Amino acid sequence: MKPDAKFWDRIAPKYALQAIDDVPAYELTLDRVRDHLAPDARVLEFGCGTGATALTLAPDAGSILAIDFSAGMIAQANARFGHDSVRFMQADVFHDDLSGMAFDVVMAFNVLHLIDDLDAVLTRVHSLIPPGGLFISKTPCIGERSLGLKFSLIRLAIPLMQRFGKAPFVRFETISALDATLERAGFDIVETGNFPVRPPNHFVVAKRR
Repeated sequence: MKPDAKFWDRIAPKYALQAIDDVPAYELTLDRVRDHLAPDARVLEFGCGTGATALTLAPDAGSILAIDFSAGMIAQANARFGHDSVRFMQADVFHDDLSGMAFDVVMAFNVLHLIDDLDAVLTRVHSLIPPGGLFISKTPCIGERSLGLKFSLIRLAIPLMQRFGKAPFVRFETISALDATLERAGFDIVETGNFPVRPPNHFVVAKRR
């Protein structure tokens, strides 16, 4: 991952107060995730941010370990009303403490496009899931060519914003490239959807081979 922890630490208090942009799309995502969870499921969420999704899904899983490499984000997560089955930890997926663990489901929401070496991260995720286990993700695919002038201008603006510390690392991901990366990492895609459709926030349920 790119060393953007300071950026996320700085914006964490404001991020925690932000309203969800598209509530119907978020609720549809949660419903699709719930269909793949079990009451005894061991779940890892990485890039958990301020913890809202982990806490929302807590009643649907046995336990959730929610991690983020930003100390500021984890501080905000710990300040929320908790749930006994959810634990927050400042870490990324390469943290040594995860090496002896196995998870039935690994989740990553709105984070894969913020990772520089995605192949390495997905290889690590693959190692944390037993064969037949699931990786569930949702990723803004703002590299799609059909998005028009607005997103072309955003792509041009982001490098300048990064230079002044106003934006983190961003991958201009496409749906086809993301699916191919998951398959290359040893996953079989079993379900997809775009919630919302435009710009596509690509939802994928992938099973470890």
